[in-house]
Amino acid sequence: MSTVNIVMATYQGERFLGEQIESILHSGYTDWCLYIADDGSTDRTVEIAKSFEKRYPERIHVHVNSRNRGCTLNFLSALKRTANRAGESACSSNVPGYYMFCDQDDVWMPDKIEQTLRYMKQMEKKYGKQAPAAVFTDARVVDEKLTQIYRSFYLVSRLDTRRLDLAHILMENKLIGCTMMMNDALVSMLTELPEYARYHDWWMALIAAAFGHIGYYPAVTLSYRQHGGNEVGTRKFSEYVKIRLGALKKQKEELLLTQKQAESFLEMYGQKLNEKNRRLIGNFAVLSKMNWAKRRWCMLRYRYYKTGIVRNIGVFLIL
Repeated sequence: MSTVNIVMATYQGERFLGEQIESILHSGYTDWCLYIADDGSTDRTVEIAKSFEKRYPERIHVHVNSRNRGCTLNFLSALKRTANRAGESACSSNVPGYYMFCDQDDVWMPDKIEQTLRYMKQMEKKYGKQAPAAVFTDARVVDEKLTQIYRSFYLVSRLDTRRLDLAHILMENKLIGCTMMMNDALVSMLTELPEYARYHDWWMALIAAAFGHIGYYPAVTLSYRQHGGNEVGTRKFSEYVKIRLGALKKQKEELLLTQKQAESFLEMYGQKLNEKNRRLIGNFAVLSKMNWAKRRWCMLRYRYYKTGIVRNIGVFLIL
């Protein structure tokens, strides 16, 4: 069996944390460790996490940040720290491990780890274990009481899980972090933390798309809880369109932030990229500095697309 290292970022999560950890403890796959990184909670989050650590000292490890880092950097720094210490844990095996992101407020299905790992190993068999790889799955969207809202995150959001090449990932993140698994080859590329990244899952997806492969396994593996405290949530596509039409200025600001993320990625990995991907990321990073016609020409030339005609028309108008 291969060790799976689960990285959970917590902040003010006392309401649902215990239920989430219990769901992981009930996993059918048992060769795992849970690494919890708290970002300065002032409620009972740390107390709850440490109570589980006391009960399962060989499985659960709690780290409390010295200062608040924000969701994205909390996840990425925890992932990097976990990779550095994973081999020291009692549950670790002698083979390269795998890593999963975990939100504090969801509920995992008993076969989530096993299903995702099986698909990951299929990816590695196809491309080799030395190739960076990320796998993600679907999720059931639920409310605070775990009552189903939507049976499929990707069905309601209408994100195209087939378009996982670098150009598409630069423009639009398709991966829900709480469903992701990453192999050792991918995580080992996180040698330093980015100056700027929009989201932790998006950053790791960029590394996988630029240097390896991303795979989508169309199975629902968790209940993705939606409540007032979500860092990132979900909504119906019609609601997404309505909000976007009413906030064109905000869309433009978000596109600039996405380009800033690409700029940070290029600064960090530029020397390792092949010429094609360096040019692809480089042009995306400076889109806002081009004239009106060249911005749109580059979008079409390099296929910096989102999912669907409606989303892409929106990008074309604000670019």
